[in-house]
Amino acid sequence: MRCYDFYESPYGRILLVAGDDGLTGVYFDGQKYHPRLEAAWRYDAGNALLRQAKRELAEYFGGERKRFEIALAPVGTPFQCRVWNAISTVEFGATIAYGELARRAGCPGSARAAGAATGRNPIGIIVPCHRIVGANGSLTGYAGGLEKKRALLALEGANVQSPTADLLRAA
Repeated sequence: MRCYDFYESPYGRILLVAGDDGLTGVYFDGQKYHPRLEAAWRYDAGNALLRQAKRELAEYFGGERKRFEIALAPVGTPFQCRVWNAISTVEFGATIAYGELARRAGCPGSARAAGAATGRNPIGIIVPCHRIVGANGSLTGYAGGLEKKRALLALEGANVQSPTADLLRAA
């Protein structure tokens, strides 16, 4: 059975979803691929996994947590799961390019496919897909929106390209 609750982050409301084996979803309101609340899902603010997720997210946003410990149970294809596992190896405050992500997932030369899998990451923030950037270090797609990606990277102290630098490079 899936349970859900909401967490009010500094960057907007987040839907948290848990199954029996772990957290299955962390979604900003309005993000791409946001699931519909299923009739079979149960709102349960007392669920231990959801309470732990909220506590760990609060510590992360408060600058007290750099690594999440909650059990995860994402649902995806074998390739997507390899990419999500590789994303989880990117350290707090660091970024890597999609090409490096593909290499870490065991599929060198598959940067576009790794990017597509990254976009489908159901456990944002905790599986830190915001740490994946373009080959030149520029910010590229994020299901929650580039403004949130930029904010999360700033929270972590990551050195990222500014929007102005991106525009100047394109000119």
